Amino acid sequence: MNFSRDQMPTDIRGYHQRTKHAPTRYALGPAFLDWTSQPSPYRLFADAPQIVLPLIASVDPSPFPGPAQSSAALDRDAIALFLELAFGLSAWKSAEGSTWALRNNPSSGNLHPTEAYVVLDATPRVGETAALYHYAPLAHALEARASYAADLVLPPGGFLLALTSIPWREAWKYGERAFRYCQLDAGHAVGAAAQAAAALGWRAEMLPAVSDDELEALLGLSRPDAWHRREAEHADLLLWISRNGASPATLDLQSLTDAPRIWHGRANHISEDHDGWPLVDLAVQFCRKLRSAPIAPAAPRHPLTPVAGASIEACVRRRRSAQRMDGATPISREAFAAMLAATLPSAAPLLDGFVWPPAITLVIFVHRVDGTEPGLYVLGRDEQIAARLRASASRQFEWAPVDLEGLPLYRLRADPVEREATRLSCLQGIAGKGCFSVAMIAEFDAALDAEGAFAYRRLHWEAGLIGQAFYLWASALGVAGTGIGCFFDDEVHALLGLSPASTQFQDIYHFTVGAAIEDARILTLPPYPRERWIRQ
Repeated sequence: MNFSRDQMPTDIRGYHQRTKHAPTRYALGPAFLDWTSQPSPYRLFADAPQIVLPLIASVDPSPFPGPAQSSAALDRDAIALFLELAFGLSAWKSAEGSTWALRNNPSSGNLHPTEAYVVLDATPRVGETAALYHYAPLAHALEARASYAADLVLPPGGFLLALTSIPWREAWKYGERAFRYCQLDAGHAVGAAAQAAAALGWRAEMLPAVSDDELEALLGLSRPDAWHRREAEHADLLLWISRNGASPATLDLQSLTDAPRIWHGRANHISEDHDGWPLVDLAVQFCRKLRSAPIAPAAPRHPLTPVAGASIEACVRRRRSAQRMDGATPISREAFAAMLAATLPSAAPLLDGFVWPPAITLVIFVHRVDGTEPGLYVLGRDEQIAARLRASASRQFEWAPVDLEGLPLYRLRADPVEREATRLSCLQGIAGKGCFSVAMIAEFDAALDAEGAFAYRRLHWEAGLIGQAFYLWASALGVAGTGIGCFFDDEVHALLGLSPASTQFQDIYHFTVGAAIEDARILTLPPYPRERWIRQ
């Protein structure tokens, strides 16, 4: 890559190319971390009415992965449990005088660019009228951002969940590559919401027709009290959370936006100081989403076999991003198959709500899986895309079908790949010391050619959603996972034998699963005071 630092890309393909890492050139980021300007991970709206939510400890938790057999009512306690499982705190950590929180939804660098909002009809003990609320995870509370005059503004049987991103939180640490991480985190958040919905017998469905302009108008993101200079908050996506799994046939966003609303609160400053990253701002503009036709889910739902002794609540709350792997512990062939099956497009309750056509193939570095030779493998989540990848990749690969629970799994070559996995993930040992690691390869050109620049975002959402499936299934099966956003993009393409002159396929995310080593120096504390929990 021969980029001049002053030569700014003119489209999202240029952004992607410029923000690739290479062994001799990392994407442009800060020279050092200015801890005095570290962004707060908590958006708050001063003077907005706050509704503190209960913390629910289920007496009869739902088996993982769900969904629960019965559908919970759309009441305050159920909504509180949904928001806590999706976006609430999972623990506090303390070491050497520093304390920081972890959340149920993972985030690159634990920086949390993603914010969550809900539109609810009038709900006893929440609001007397319909309203737009912002979820505040630190307090586990709703902040009333805008109140409607009417009690009912939504189709029956569900509510709206909106996700947004504040790119500065990621740019503070990661510079120009931050836009990628915001989109991956949005995908993680979609998965977190889908799993939380399943705990209540609900379903999360993405609404792909909605434009950025429509969502920003609904959330009031263009209002002067919504954010501060250089802390811009941008629309990501809108989901319908339903009790009965039905789509909201009568949803009229224009009416929701045009209806009179009383606005409350003003956004907090999240940093004292800021460094500008104009390429991140450009990437946001490159990928603006226009109004589009609805997309009907193509694949039927495929419920997965429950994990014995695992509940949704426990798996979600104990999920962690591993920092080190032990390099010794294997997983069973059955656990490996279960995790791979959870990433297939029809797998409920996470992947089946992603309505765009699948575009990602998994290249798997197998290290320690009982009954499976170490080596390089491919999971063809879409067989036609996998066939095109095979046609573009090195002719030296075997593409030998692997007999594993009927999965579309192929062995490319059988030999140790620990060192390659480590090297390709920016020399991070965690990629080689686990049981397996994954490179998520997107059919890049086809998606952008068909859908425009917005497809760049949804490709990363799909990758983040797959990562969330790995996170949760690793937690359920007694191991741990970690998303890896730092990798040598073109070195992975070279490993596969892809032409350096082509962007038909592009690497967009890595993940690793294995037995984590806990750092005994770090103290773990509960996420919320014990007295706030209610058993029911």
